[in-house]
Amino acid sequence: MTFKEMAKAYEPKTTLNIADLDKFNIETPLEERTGTDKDGKDFTYNVAVLNEIEYRVPNTVLEETKKLLAVKDDIKFINVIKQGSGLSTRYSVVVIE
Repeated sequence: MTFKEMAKAYEPKTTLNIADLDKFNIETPLEERTGTDKDGKDFTYNVAVLNEIEYRVPNTVLEETKKLLAVKDDIKFINVIKQGSGLSTRYSVVVIE
């Protein structure tokens, strides 16, 4: 493959967000990843890998799901709703039966 062909076919690696899914099975394994912020500091984050695509799982989604599980332990699927962007992003978790 030539450089030109490779450049045309290039797609930057992106990590989607769990909120991009219609529903999420909470039995799905999570993997930990390490990234570097704009100041050069390392940080860790969790992802679910579905069909070779990574979906980031924000800690606030884990926290909200924990609250739901305290009330109802037999939850199987959730839907995550994302509101806002950047540091002002908020997530709501809804149980799907």
